[in-house]
Formats: sequence, C-alpha cells, structure tokens
Amino acid sequence: MDLFGQAPDDSAPLAFRMRPRRFDDYVGQQALVGPGRPLRRMAESGSVRSMILWGPPGTGKTTLAELLAEHSGAHLERLSAVMAGVKEIRAAVERARAMQAQGRPTLLFLDEIHRLNKSQQDALLPHVESGLLTLIGATTENPSFEVNSALLSRARVHVLTSLDESELVEVMRRALRDEERGLGRRRIAVDDEVLAILARAAAGDARRALGMLETACDFTVPEGEGERLPREALDAALGHQASAFDKQGDHYYDLLSAIHKSVRSSRQDAALLYIARFIQGGGDPLDVIRRLAAIASEDVGNADPRALPLVMAAWDAYLRLGDYEGQRAIAHAAIHLAIAPKSNAIDQAWKRAKAFVAAQPRLEVPIYLRNAPTRLMESLGHGHGYRYAHNEPEGYPAGSAHDCWPEGLSHEAFYQPSEHGQEKRYAQLMAWRAELDARADRGGDE
Repeated sequence: MDLFGQAPDDSAPLAFRMRPRRFDDYVGQQALVGPGRPLRRMAESGSVRSMILWGPPGTGKTTLAELLAEHSGAHLERLSAVMAGVKEIRAAVERARAMQAQGRPTLLFLDEIHRLNKSQQDALLPHVESGLLTLIGATTENPSFEVNSALLSRARVHVLTSLDESELVEVMRRALRDEERGLGRRRIAVDDEVLAILARAAAGDARRALGMLETACDFTVPEGEGERLPREALDAALGHQASAFDKQGDHYYDLLSAIHKSVRSSRQDAALLYIARFIQGGGDPLDVIRRLAAIASEDVGNADPRALPLVMAAWDAYLRLGDYEGQRAIAHAAIHLAIAPKSNAIDQAWKRAKAFVAAQPRLEVPIYLRNAPTRLMESLGHGHGYRYAHNEPEGYPAGSAHDCWPEGLSHEAFYQPSEHGQEKRYAQLMAWRAELDARADRGGDE
C-alpha cells in the first residue's frame, strides 16, 4: 500500500511508486526533515504552518507535502496554479470546511505557486489568513520575486537543495532493493560506477534519476538467478548523458578544462559554448562557477581586481535566482573573465611563497611585529619599533629596516606584477615605494 492506502501500480513510473512513506525514508534535505528539524517537528506536533517550498525539480517538494499531511493527520488538497482556476480553489475551500466540521485540518498543496494570477490570489488569501487552509506552495523560482507579497508574508520559505551524488545513488539503491514498490523482485545487479553515471546525469533530480534507472533497466542482461545492468547499456538507454558524465569523468573534466582554457585564452564565445554543453549535458552549474572563481585569481588576478568579486556575485545570484535565471549570471561572469586583461602573477607569487616557507621551517616573526597584549610581552620588546603606516609620510614606513621580513633571511620578491590592466598601476606603486625605501636607506638624501 502507498502513503494513502492505495495498492502500488506496477505500471506507474518508478519515481511515483518509490515516494517515501515516512520521514525516515526521505533522502536529502536533512536540515529540514532530520530528527528535531523544523518540518519533522511540525508533523510530529500536528501543527503545520503555511510555507513555501523553494527548490529545483526532483528535490521532494510534493513528497514533503504528502508526508506533512499524513503525519499531522490533515486532509491534503492538491492544486496546480497552472491548471486550477477560481472555481477549483472555491471547491477546495468547501471541502476544507467539511473537513473542519469533522475536526480535521486541511493542507492545500499548490504546485507552481509562482504562477498564481490575481483572481486566484484573491480567492485564496482570506482562507489562508483565517486558517481554514494551511498553504504549502511549491516553486522552482525565487519566491521573493515571483510570489505575491501578501501570500509571502503569510508563509515561511524553506529552501530545498539538489541532491548530491551520494544521495541520488542511495535513492536508486533503495529502488533496486525494494521488492514491493521498486525493482527488487528482478534482482538486478548494478555496479557503483553505473549508479554514479546515472546520478551525475540526473543533476540533483531524484525523480529524473529514478526515471533513467527504470529506462536503463530495460537493457539488462541475464546473470545467474537475476539480471545485471552493464555499463555498456547506458549509452543505448541514455544517449549522450551517459558518455558525457561517466565515473572516471573524462568528458566531464574535459569540458571543465575547455571552459578554463577558453577563458584564459580570452575566447568568450568558446567559453560560452563549452559551458552550455556542460550544463545541458547534465553537469552541475555550480562546478562551472567554482572553476570561474579559480580562474579569477589564477588567470586574471590583479590585472582586473573586479573579477573575483564579480564571480562571487554571480555565485550568489545563481543560488538566489534559481537555475534558469542563474545560468545568465554564470554567462555574465564567464564573459567578463574572458574579456578581462590576464595575469597569473598572483598564482606564481603564491607558489613561490609556499616553496620559500617550506624551505624555512624555523621562520620567526620579527619582534617589532609581534603582539603585546600583556606587560610581560611588552617588557620583552614585543611591538617596540613598529611604525604605524598611517602616521608616516605618504602613508608608508619607508626603509628596509621596516620591511616586515623575517630577520636573517634575504628578501624574496614573490609578487611580480605584469604590465596588463590594473597590474601595470600596481607595478608603478611598487617601484615608487622601492624608491622611497632606497632614499630612507641613504638617509633621506635625493
């Protein structure tokens, strides 16, 4: 039997049959449904509050609504903002009144809540406000921009995240073991490698992962008393997605490499081409943003100091806007990085610094740079002779005696700015300060 007492239908999609019946069966979103977490506590207390579930497809929004209703003893009404009009909302309100007369609350699960029109909102709002209906809205779009402010003020937003690879593999393993609702009766052997390929191709979507597993299992081969799903079957079952994101990740990482090298080579159109191929092939857009963040310091650096903040802003925009709109922010950052002047001076400086420190295990901080929080430490000379830069001419404590370098070690110039972009200005500032040092060391004469 399923969550609502219906016999499982083998003709129904695997993802539908495998919907969790209990919170303990729910994979992912543990910050919301784990023991003692907000949604679990609501269900256990029997007092569910109006909420909006915001997250990508296949993260369990519908299942959460069903679990909340089942475990709180509430009646569940399901409507879609795309299909339901005012008539359907009023009919749901009448059924809620009938349930209220029996002492039973009603949860209204409203899918695609961001698509509500004004008449739908006007029909719904009074009943949410009165408590006749407890609203559970589901959306893949940022509710801050897409949901009516009146509804938004009456509901708490809970953010659901895409399932990671290990969670998707667990979802599929459960389906393969379950003999009642899943594929367990077929005794299908599947290697971890094959499930990892499916998980990557599903791109965080549990419903998609189960759908692809079900399709792939049409290509099993007999083995012993059961069946086996071979790696080779995935190409026939899934097409390009299987070959694009396999366990070893050859094509996956080839695309990331192509993105990186195209940006480094200032070829913005090629960078966009490979980013689009990566994402449409099932790659995680966040992997692209992480790579762009690395590029901002490694290949652009101080030639354009705006590069890294811009990538961080694109990262934040993707998380706030959701996948569809957020992909534009990724393209925005990639184009900026590709067109920006390039310098690897930061990357080279950091490598030199690490190598130098590795060769100096007894390196110590000069006494005038040390902290002196106690009288004893002050009496030992900590901080004595330190020159406060803001009190110095030109805002710079000139002279090699105050170069902040460890005593007894020859000074190494790790950072060597290029002549590109803003780094040309950095080189000029460094040369000017070097001249101030030389003057101070000569005693101040010209």
